[in-house]
Amino acid sequence: MRFERALAVFAHPDDGEFGFAGTVAKLVGEGTEMHYVCITDGSAGSNEPGVTREQLRPVREREQRAAAEVLGVAEVHFLGFVDGTLELDMALRKAMARVVRAVRPDVIIGPDPERMWNRDRTYINHRDHRVAGEAVLTVVMPDAPSRPQFPELLDEGLEPFEVSNIWLAAEEGDTVIDISETMDLKIRALGCHESQLGAFPEWEDMIRRFAKERGASAGIAYAECFKTFALRGED
Repeated sequence: MRFERALAVFAHPDDGEFGFAGTVAKLVGEGTEMHYVCITDGSAGSNEPGVTREQLRPVREREQRAAAEVLGVAEVHFLGFVDGTLELDMALRKAMARVVRAVRPDVIIGPDPERMWNRDRTYINHRDHRVAGEAVLTVVMPDAPSRPQFPELLDEGLEPFEVSNIWLAAEEGDTVIDISETMDLKIRALGCHESQLGAFPEWEDMIRRFAKERGASAGIAYAECFKTFALRGED
């Protein structure tokens, strides 16, 4: 598939790089204008004594901008919700609708809201990740395409918009994207998140192993998987 514009949505700075940066780089290389939506401020991304949210916010934003530059992302939209407190309330819904109506993407990439834990049950998925996935589905229907939703956005000149495609990142999916040629870019982009990688001393080996597992069934060296939706309006 070729897309003119794409929007990748995630909860925290570094989620996009962990989840689907290889696909992002691949799409950018094919000529897609890529936008990021980082929903939270990343301010809960440290357990070190004495590190405050106020100290961490600018660090996380700087790291995310650097990673986006590596991947060729055109713009990063920071929504600024507080890390660890995310709820699918009307404030989040309106913020998402504003970005989607402004960017008008052919595809939205995001996390799978149904993912509660990983396949081998060694990791419980962060609630912010699940809410971010719910926000993707909710902006697709009803918030971005429905004129009565958020009439104040009409006053900003943001007309309704129907999203045609959704790709939800998954451990197993119906669509396997070969990222063998962009794997090194994924690693470089993830490496920009220096404040987060100390807890993973062998993070590069881990990320490459995950990508190998995603591609194994398809005979691909490195891959990312998605549950994909090609949408059309009901009569």
